Amino acid sequence: MRATVTVDIGTTRVKLGFFDEAGTQLALAKHPTPTQPDQWGVVYDVPALRGLVTAFISGLGEDLRARIERIAIAGVGESGGLVAPDLSLASPMILWFDQRGAPLLAALSDEERDEIYRITGLPASPNYGLSKLAWAAQHTTSVGENLLWLNISEYLAATMTGMRWAEYTLASRTMALDLASSGWSPRIAELAGIDAALLPPLRRAAEGQPVAADFAERVCLPSTVAVHVVGHDHMVGGVGAGLRPGEILNSTGTTEGILMLRDQPSTDEQMAAAQLANGIACDGERFTLFASIPTGGAAFAALQSMLGTSTAALVECVESLADEYRAGAIDLAAIPVVVPQFRGSPPPRKSARARGAIANLGTDVRPADIVFGTFLGMALQFRTVAQLFGPAAGPVKVIGPASENPLWLHLKADVLQAELSVSTFPEVVSRGAQALASAVATDWTGVRPFTVSPDSVRHAQLLDWHEESRTVLRDLSTVVW
Repeated sequence: MRATVTVDIGTTRVKLGFFDEAGTQLALAKHPTPTQPDQWGVVYDVPALRGLVTAFISGLGEDLRARIERIAIAGVGESGGLVAPDLSLASPMILWFDQRGAPLLAALSDEERDEIYRITGLPASPNYGLSKLAWAAQHTTSVGENLLWLNISEYLAATMTGMRWAEYTLASRTMALDLASSGWSPRIAELAGIDAALLPPLRRAAEGQPVAADFAERVCLPSTVAVHVVGHDHMVGGVGAGLRPGEILNSTGTTEGILMLRDQPSTDEQMAAAQLANGIACDGERFTLFASIPTGGAAFAALQSMLGTSTAALVECVESLADEYRAGAIDLAAIPVVVPQFRGSPPPRKSARARGAIANLGTDVRPADIVFGTFLGMALQFRTVAQLFGPAAGPVKVIGPASENPLWLHLKADVLQAELSVSTFPEVVSRGAQALASAVATDWTGVRPFTVSPDSVRHAQLLDWHEESRTVLRDLSTVVW
């Protein structure tokens, strides 16, 4: 391995780390992702983000800085902004969930939407970068030429190197990449009404760029350090997990992702109807099949707000419920039906406008019942989405915050009636980032996994509860979309 500074730009937090040549994490910092409102929504506070990264590197100490060989940057997909040759922003740096470009897709015909899926492997959605790019091109105040659209990870790399480029897994999330040619699609640019010249040159994660002299001097780095944009955080997590074709990765964070590796894209009518997202893998050769479930770890914040409780109290409640559940002490008849679409709905009925709902509340309902119902609803939601992928080889690999949530894990194993293999290494995305920047492979045993096995009795009880709730769930579906 190469001694590496890792940057993981998440929806909620930015994680910064230093990993030595053995892959041991010697430094870690976590900060809320810096954002700020603008007239249309929420955008990145770019100076604040750059400040977090430079302060972390500068603060490592002379001995550690002298060992750094790589800076590896991963992050959310779908974000981005227009960047001028002098690296000034010609538009806001827009967050992934922003919908300001949605009206630009509204005029697409069904035939054009089908064409988009065949070319890019993505369902036509304003979540992806293309509509944001089209919006930015219409609203830019720059009169200069040679603007390029960069994801937030790519822009951060540009500020360190002076060079602008796009990485394949992030390009896969723009809805402008032709999977067949592994290049930008002129036809998609035409459909979106954008100039294809706004799309930057492409590089694989393993292709780094030397740091610029002024950046190296500012943070006291060796001039030999190379910067790598290693890709979309869920895909980089797959590398850190040693994901193999046919296996399923459950990558949890603010959102929840389901990821499989494929030898070829899956763009047939069945996958189009399921609204699963295809992309190019971090190695630039294989392909990914991916689904994003908007409410993952964000359920914690929703429950805290809904119930007026603290993080510590909610963690204690979850752990207590897990103990009760494993002991068979949960009265499922008292559990409300929760549709946990607090941030929108996942495939196959993907919608940013969808909302959650709670039903079957009695006068004796407890806050703990709502908590249990929420995580049960999330486990059922995961099963629905996972079934779209077809059969998988081996247990479901779980990384991220869910690894520390015993209630979520055991409900998921029981609902799926399948084993989970759960990472105890907390920074699997950063592990994958270092591996990609070092051009080495990883394996799952390195994350020290433990197994969560399903219980057949609890599985049967959950099936009975789900069957009894089917009418309520059907009726709710008419009001939450």
